[in-house]
Amino acid sequence: MSTVLDLRDFRKSYGARVLFDGVDLSISAGEKVGVVGRNGTGKSTLFRVLAGLEGYEEGTLAIRNGLRVGYLAQDPELDGAKTIFATVAEARDPTLEDWDWEHRVEAILTRLGVEAWERPVGPLSGGERRRVALARTLLAEPELLLLDEPTNHLDADTILWLEETLFDFRGAALLVTHDRYFLDRVVDRIVEVSSHGLASYQGGYTQYLELRAEREERLRVEEGKRLKLLEKELAWARRSPPARTGKQKARRARAFEEVDKQKDRERTRIHDVQLEMAEAPRLGRKVVEFHGLTKRYGDHTILAGFSDRLMAGERVGIVGPNGVGKTTLLRILLGEERADAGEVVLGENTRVGYFDQSRELDPELSVERAVSESDWVELGGRRMHLRGYLDRFLFPPHLQTQRVRVLSGGERNRLLLARLFLQEVNLLVLDEPTNDLDLDTLQLLEDTLEEFEGCVLLVTHDRFLLDKLATSLLVFEGEGKVHRHHGGWDSYLARREEAAAAEEERRKATERREKEAKAEEARAQGRSSSASRVRLSFREQKELEGMEARIAAVEAERESLGARLADPSFYQESPDEVGKTTRRLRELEEETERLLARWMELEERMSPR
Repeated sequence: MSTVLDLRDFRKSYGARVLFDGVDLSISAGEKVGVVGRNGTGKSTLFRVLAGLEGYEEGTLAIRNGLRVGYLAQDPELDGAKTIFATVAEARDPTLEDWDWEHRVEAILTRLGVEAWERPVGPLSGGERRRVALARTLLAEPELLLLDEPTNHLDADTILWLEETLFDFRGAALLVTHDRYFLDRVVDRIVEVSSHGLASYQGGYTQYLELRAEREERLRVEEGKRLKLLEKELAWARRSPPARTGKQKARRARAFEEVDKQKDRERTRIHDVQLEMAEAPRLGRKVVEFHGLTKRYGDHTILAGFSDRLMAGERVGIVGPNGVGKTTLLRILLGEERADAGEVVLGENTRVGYFDQSRELDPELSVERAVSESDWVELGGRRMHLRGYLDRFLFPPHLQTQRVRVLSGGERNRLLLARLFLQEVNLLVLDEPTNDLDLDTLQLLEDTLEEFEGCVLLVTHDRFLLDKLATSLLVFEGEGKVHRHHGGWDSYLARREEAAAAEEERRKATERREKEAKAEEARAQGRSSSASRVRLSFREQKELEGMEARIAAVEAERESLGARLADPSFYQESPDEVGKTTRRLRELEEETERLLARWMELEERMSPR
């Protein structure tokens, strides 16, 4: 494949802090590349450089001449005075007719869950601004997409749509995301950003985990052998006679220094976020109960007589489209909003801790004071200095005294977790806790929640997290309807697809009955018509007799192919078959119409013997 982007010997730093030093990155036409790495390693900076918004000290960046590049930033810059519709229309292709363009803008905004398009952009929430910016980026039809956390603030169904959109996208895409299912289903390759540079792994997230584990084990063995050789030489040096030349002494000093550096590298490599929660008070028999909750905003119904209860040890995920009321339910539970009817009853021993997706932190507070007013904290019955506690969350001493406003999205998220985990609670209410977290922190958060002895109520778009953690789901369907599904996201999706397939079968059965009734009516009319009607030939009679079986066989094949195309794994496992299967499905649809038309024609021509 031809190369659309080529970065060579790239160096980028901020003062004394070096993010990249002599790294290379190449993207081929049509390639989909996921970029992962810990928060603060420079992923967003790399994207700004590739988008031409930041400079760099050394290296060369070559982008194919005339290539259209689309860039979605984590915090997109939009003109607050313009309307939503006008903002998206900035990407307009002048070769399209006005109606076609307006129709496309309306279609993608609707698909992304953005309403009231004449609103100005200024007052929009961060999530709405990102969805508007994503719509503008996609509609520009670039040949190279640079997407920085495109799934943040999207509900699970919209993420599925985005997966399919990118899968069909003919251009190249480079995207930062920590959505593990997204990585598995969309990308051809994963590039990991670390303090050591860029490492490339072929395949999606599952293959990345396998190859990364193999690579780290290989490096561990190699470094272990090298360290043993150095230590052996040092042991020999210590036993040797003291008389040495200056060069020998320098060699010995370098050997000692190399051993110390290697040990430092090992300590740095294993230093990670260490998540630990305060001890949870013991839960009683009752955790929380919802009795007949009703909530409306004008004509918009959020909850319609919702009743349910949480039991000790449950981990319940809350899913549904944006704007259907997931966060509203949490706010009613916390007493921050009143229901129009019904009540929430907390257990006598229930203590609630809340993680708010709006991440309200005083930007002028220092990092340490945003977590605690005291220099000492209690954790698991132990007294710990606040600085040591924050270091566990990867906030080094120099960062602890800085203002909250300088933190990245991932750092703000870690800070909120650090504050939350000091509370002695037994019901965790979490509203989108995974946004902006790197993969390593995500995995540790999951393990911490799995070991948590209390109850968890969780709003998240992270389908991997739901499958790994949730014992059941509260599914918001809209118009106030909420139901409980026992199991995780994949089992819910499978059940929903089964229900959709059953509904489609009922629709087809109804259509068949209606067509059969029309055919019977035509036969009755034929029998009562004049004898001058043309009789069917022997060959046509045989054709008519076999018509129902032929139609049934064609429809069976159609349903089979439709099921394959509805399965996301089909696109990953058999990409070469997708086009052929789609063409065959269209052929079968045309054949069905032809057969039905021929059947009715023969029935109408048939006269009584």
